[in-house]
Amino acid sequence: MSVPAFSHSAAHAGPAPQAAVSVPPALSLPVIEKQFIRRRHDYWPRLQEKTRAWLLEKRLMPEEKVYRYADGLRYTDLVAGYYLGAPDELLAAIADFSTWFFAWDDRHDRDAVHGRADAWRRLGPRLHQALDSPASHLDHPDPLVAAFADVVPRLTHGCGPRWTARFSAHFHEVIRAYDVEFENRLTHTIPPVDSYVELRRLTFAHWIWIDLLEPASRCELPAAVRKNPAYRRAALATQDFSAWYNDLCSLPKELAGDEVHNLGISLIHHEGLSLESAVAEVHGRVSNCVTEFMAAEKDVLRLTARWAGGSEQGAELAAATRDCLSNMRNWFSSVYWFHHESGRYRVESWDDRATPPYVSDQAGEK
Repeated sequence: MSVPAFSHSAAHAGPAPQAAVSVPPALSLPVIEKQFIRRRHDYWPRLQEKTRAWLLEKRLMPEEKVYRYADGLRYTDLVAGYYLGAPDELLAAIADFSTWFFAWDDRHDRDAVHGRADAWRRLGPRLHQALDSPASHLDHPDPLVAAFADVVPRLTHGCGPRWTARFSAHFHEVIRAYDVEFENRLTHTIPPVDSYVELRRLTFAHWIWIDLLEPASRCELPAAVRKNPAYRRAALATQDFSAWYNDLCSLPKELAGDEVHNLGISLIHHEGLSLESAVAEVHGRVSNCVTEFMAAEKDVLRLTARWAGGSEQGAELAAATRDCLSNMRNWFSSVYWFHHESGRYRVESWDDRATPPYVSDQAGEK
């Protein structure tokens, strides 16, 4: 098994001071607060400034909304807690990509709310094309397409062709899944729970975030590691936790906005649960994700201990896998605290609970 290195330099990370925020009981997870230490990348203080400048340059939000809301949304806090050890340039690219992803999600919502079906259906093919040929889309009139074309090469820079092909294939699936969500919004189709879970794993981009663990750790894991059942269980647990905890915290916003894609909404509609029972069920599922991760984590560590004792190559593979596993663990605390600090979920402070104040209702092309 080989572990070809990416052409990046190392970065260091340190603990982050615990946020002094109050977590509502329905959203509280004491296991996260007690057993998952929150840490942030050393480059974190620079990320907010750099991504704010990128938002302005790429016109992903109107200027006045960038200055008024971008810092309070705290998107860069989220990724600074995910990818410890990533080179500074890569972390900046991931921060911009994550911010772009939120902007894309907001476009999805606004196009659905305003019935801009033609505009949305034009967007998907353009994103597919920009993913395959970013250089030819850098000056696209739609800022969302041009910004995507800008960030994709920054994410893949220095990565091998196999990793890049895997990343691209995974994101093509994400784009297609967003189109499915859009059609569901137009027809007010609420997916059954099992169907929703599978769709959510695509629209949350589970495997994209898992792919990015590798360049963040300056390694490309062989398929034997990536497809190992214990490694996949750990990876899936981090992502399901993140997606479903987002659903839990987004539920008031999405009920107010007539959304159809939320685990709680699927449970209410298809399983006949009350709102209170649906919240409790989603809370139980996210708690189980933590338990599942800790069990899988032990299994992965046992595997890496065996690899480390075999050869120098085995020791390198073990170290790379442990780096990825450590950053999987970081997802829990980063996602948890982000949802209680970001202005994205504070519907009680909005003038209209169905209309986030940080979004623009304008169509995409300029």
